[in-house]
Amino acid sequence: MKTRNINIILLILVVIIAIAPMVMYSGLGEDEGYFGGADGEAGAVVEGLGYEPWYESFWEPPSGEIESLLFAVQAAIGAIIIGYFFGYWKAESKYKKE
Repeated sequence: MKTRNINIILLILVVIIAIAPMVMYSGLGEDEGYFGGADGEAGAVVEGLGYEPWYESFWEPPSGEIESLLFAVQAAIGAIIIGYFFGYWKAESKYKKE
């Protein structure tokens, strides 16, 4: 079998694997227990144990949009730092070879 045919078959399998859960669980929401996420489950378990927080946050974002923005900025800063060091190490190894 040619490499091109194998690549096409693999691509079709990846698409099927990605779409199958969406088709199988379409119409089911959080009420049925699907796509609820682990945060809600963990919060319910912690509340059931009677946990009381040690402290409260000193600042809470005024809206969900601001909270999302701060999270995105934090993720971008982390990605920039990681990318810088990977680029630095790549350039360092390149110049050591020369």
